[in-house]
Amino acid sequence: MTPAARVQAAIEILDGIQSGSPVEKALTGWARHSRFAGSKDRAAVRDHVFGVLRCKRSVSWLGGGETGRDLMLGALRDAEVDPLTLFNGVGYGPAPLSDVEQAQGAEACDAPDPVRLDVPDWLWSHLQRSLGTKTEDVLALLRHRAPVHLRANTLVTDRDALLSQLSEDGYDPKITDLTPTGVEIGGAPRGLTALSRFADGWFEMQDAASQAVVDRLATYLKDADVLDYCAGGGGKALAMAAYRPKHIVAYDTDAKRMSNLPERTDRARANIEVVNLVSGLFDLVLCDAPCSGSGAWRRQPAAKWDLTPEFLAMLQGLQVEILNTAKEFVRPGGYLAYVTCSLLDLENDISVDAFLAEHPGWRSVERLVLTPLDGGDGFYLNVLQPPAATFS
Repeated sequence: MTPAARVQAAIEILDGIQSGSPVEKALTGWARHSRFAGSKDRAAVRDHVFGVLRCKRSVSWLGGGETGRDLMLGALRDAEVDPLTLFNGVGYGPAPLSDVEQAQGAEACDAPDPVRLDVPDWLWSHLQRSLGTKTEDVLALLRHRAPVHLRANTLVTDRDALLSQLSEDGYDPKITDLTPTGVEIGGAPRGLTALSRFADGWFEMQDAASQAVVDRLATYLKDADVLDYCAGGGGKALAMAAYRPKHIVAYDTDAKRMSNLPERTDRARANIEVVNLVSGLFDLVLCDAPCSGSGAWRRQPAAKWDLTPEFLAMLQGLQVEILNTAKEFVRPGGYLAYVTCSLLDLENDISVDAFLAEHPGWRSVERLVLTPLDGGDGFYLNVLQPPAATFS
């Protein structure tokens, strides 16, 4: 495919997304009907689509509208690429720009702050309250591709050995400052999960900030019985297993989300029990709660535009409900760790405060707040402990 044909493909996919098609469905549907597209073509088209979704409001401003054509026109202007070189009607590329299209659009510097920084208007004040003076810098980072991070699985190898092997495999790895197990891969790497060392359990794909959250729990994991109460795909359960606690139980209300966890556990040589029903008491209960995902909008940009005030309010209620349920599994003297990948105080301190207000005697003993400025996704951790009276 020519560069212009890739732009046209992205236009068609974006039109489908704008009409309500889920992002991955729109991408896979195009790929299925475009057998002529090679792997590099599919990757380039995907990059176009995700680049637009991260910056949808600002590129719409620059392109003068919200159709796929407008959005790609704005994206090229944002990248300082002359649109006339690609919107030229040659081959399978986009039709030439009309006089109106050449004239429409506005300067980025004239856009209102929520448009310029690519967030919904209604979220702007919430983000300002949550991020304070960091608001603009954080949101500017969220307009770009997230780094690719790996976690060296210390049950099998160490980070130095992984770095050496990845270099031999032709990648550009470097250490991350956030976590002693983190490796960042430069560029836009492909084929990592096809490596033999991945099959041998040397590493998992995991954001560095997510790893750092588990690192902060290290002292609570020692000789502990652990419950990962909202396990999902099991990334944090696998990271906790590398600290060799006594036992880890993984549970999720949607058991299908854990379907690959037994295979991942075997590959990582970890000790994790996957269950459909929780019983007993635990030294540490981890609640990686459902949230807006605002800390990971670089990876899931459609979530930014799908979020509504009503859905956010529902999430807040669910987060407190999950804490209320999970606390019943905390052993006397144990800990309840609340985690989100959200940047919003509404889901972080405010949800914790609501829980603490309902349960006098419970207290926060440790808190961690990470934003993309720290080198990974945005994450929040608050470790809670029950009242001393329950220890007897």
